[in-house]
Order: sequence, then C-alpha cells, then structure tokens
Amino acid sequence: LVDCGCDRDGYCLCFTLLLERKIKMDLTTIVIHVIFSYLATVGFAVTLNIPRSALNVCGLIGILGWMTYKFLYLGHTGMVLANLVAAVVVGICSVIAARIKQKPMILFNVPSLVPLVPGGQAYRAVYYFAFKNDELALRFLVEAGMIAGALAMGFFLAELLAQVYFKFSDQKRA
Repeated sequence: LVDCGCDRDGYCLCFTLLLERKIKMDLTTIVIHVIFSYLATVGFAVTLNIPRSALNVCGLIGILGWMTYKFLYLGHTGMVLANLVAAVVVGICSVIAARIKQKPMILFNVPSLVPLVPGGQAYRAVYYFAFKNDELALRFLVEAGMIAGALAMGFFLAELLAQVYFKFSDQKRA
C-alpha cells in the first residue's frame, strides 16, 4: 500500500495519487482498452439512434481516438495535449468516414467523442466541492474545463484541415 497521508481535514489523497500514477500498457491492457472504447462508443451511438450502417465505423473511430489519447498520455505528453491530438484524430477520421459513407459528419463525431469526455474529472470536482475540499475541487474543475476546451479545439482543427485539404484538392481537379 502507498502511504500518502491525509490533508488537515481528514480527506485521504490516496485516490488522487493512484489515478495519477502511470501504468505500462501490455497486450492484455491494450485489448481491454480497445474493447471497452468500442463498446462505449457504439453503446452511446445506439442511444443516439445512429444508423446501423454507421455503428461499426463509429466504434472504430472511437478506438482510434481513445488509443491515440492513451498512448500519448502514457508517453508523458500531458492530459490536455493528448486529448487535443485525439480529438483531431477523431475529427479527421469522422470527415473521412462521412465522405465514404455519405452521411453527416456529426453521426461519427459525437459518439466517437464519448471515451474522451472528462466525466471523471467533473465528478471528482463535484465530489470535493461537496466535502469542502475546495482546492482539489478547483484543480479537477480546471482540468475538466481544459480537456473540454482541448476537445473543442481539436474538432475545430480537424474541420479546418479537412476544409483546406478538400479546397485545394478540388482546385487541382478543376
């Protein structure tokens, strides 16, 4: 066990310290992450009534986004940068899938974003606010806001890159 101590109000910080510990990714862990990111993405897509023909593609995009985040985060790039790059990957893959499947891009964007949403940070912020540990609560609240901003910026960058690419490729054809 890790002896991490408790703060002056008696709140144990072990949970926070264990969450921040970096773990190595072996093959079993990778397979588990792939399966659960696929299930989370497809499960959310089903609740949004995404057409069946797009469900597997949504799941694959969700896997790509989550694994991009996971490998970058474990590579010590930081949580916000890892989310930004993962959102760009999800956005670009969604643009490509929308072109191939001839469906709106939002059908692929929204469900594939679900594994990246900072729900854990938001939960911990509310939890620590409820138990009067404002310092930790603000830390998690700022972290959740930064991740949400990174996801929005990642989608913006992916859309921008796609529009620039398709504009230049259409000009070359003409």
